Amino acid sequence: MSSDTLPDAANASIPDTMTSEGSVWSLSDNQHGATWMLELKNLSFRAGDRRILDGCSLGVGQQEIHALLGTNGVGKSTLAYIIMGCEGYRPDSGDILFAGKVINELGISDRARLGITMTWQEPVRFEGISVRDYVSLRNPSCDAGSYLRLVGLDPDRYLCRMVDRCLSGGERKRIELASALALHPRFVVLDEPDSGIDMLSFNDIVLVIRQFRDHGASVLLITHRPELALMADRASQLCGGRIVVTGTPQDVTDFFLAKNCAVCAEVVCDA
Repeated sequence: MSSDTLPDAANASIPDTMTSEGSVWSLSDNQHGATWMLELKNLSFRAGDRRILDGCSLGVGQQEIHALLGTNGVGKSTLAYIIMGCEGYRPDSGDILFAGKVINELGISDRARLGITMTWQEPVRFEGISVRDYVSLRNPSCDAGSYLRLVGLDPDRYLCRMVDRCLSGGERKRIELASALALHPRFVVLDEPDSGIDMLSFNDIVLVIRQFRDHGASVLLITHRPELALMADRASQLCGGRIVVTGTPQDVTDFFLAKNCAVCAEVVCDA
């Protein structure tokens, strides 16, 4: 399957109504006329004896920043790996649709060719590759320095450095974000993009996230920080393996804070 065969999702209409029924509107049954760039339909996933996802449904529109809010350990990263098609992370049931096409059987490489990418909560280290080469993996002739500037790094200081243990966690995170921007993805999963980056850089990270949208990508922003979720276009909360609320970022963060989710007792909340 090539990205040229996928239908255009550019005319998305995004509802902001909230739900607590474990599902959000889909291409086939919503009443709002929404067209999703990525749609998850009733996904379930079990790791050993533990059910991590249990009927999880979500829709992300074209050029939408959608924040997925939840405490540590509720399955946010697992959901990201399932979307990306990582080995060992095929859903037990349910469907993943990208621009209206089911992609359950596609592996990580095929999904990447469709324009789906991800930045990891803990960026990987590469021995023997320069920052310049890492950022320009897809297009060796691209201006790698311009992408470093977008994430607040000085190209003169970083282009010739190696992507290794000598870089701090925050530096590696920024370089990974620059590399993802250089890919020009259609859909990007940002897993805790502010992790390892100091609070003084928080506004920089917000600007970088908006760069993905401004360059045409849809964004699933995974975070446990309400203040970061507030910069999104819409937001959802994951709890107990399902989406318990979807709506405006303010409504969802208010729900999250009112339920005292920061000290989750692993009891599924209802709106």
